[in-house]
Amino acid sequence: MTQTLIERSLAKGLRMTGQRRVIAEVLQAADDHPDVEALYARASAADPNISLATVYRTVKLFEEAGLLEKLEFGDGRARYEDAERDHHDHLIDMNSGEVIEFVDPEIEALQEKIAERLGYELKGHRMELYGVRKRD
Repeated sequence: MTQTLIERSLAKGLRMTGQRRVIAEVLQAADDHPDVEALYARASAADPNISLATVYRTVKLFEEAGLLEKLEFGDGRARYEDAERDHHDHLIDMNSGEVIEFVDPEIEALQEKIAERLGYELKGHRMELYGVRKRD
């Protein structure tokens, strides 16, 4: 990912107001998978004039422009991440809701092999694993 979310927004012709820039910066800095309420808390800390409605509208705009990917992990909360992040899969802790990103070359190779065996060229995938931490 070489361009920032703001640069990619501008390249898509989106008007970048000051509040949209703040929201884009918060998204760019996120190392987790925030929902709109978490984004609002972070953005309003930077600009107290940002409303929750503005965050909802901006996230929807970014998603519709293909800049954000909406993730739903079955907990009733839509979470977001940059659509141009490097490929990774997710492991969701069903007790805490923590989302762990991982990449496994063996899994990637197996998915390619399965697609090939079924007569397909794999163009992409999304994998979500759900689990609970083992007790030792």
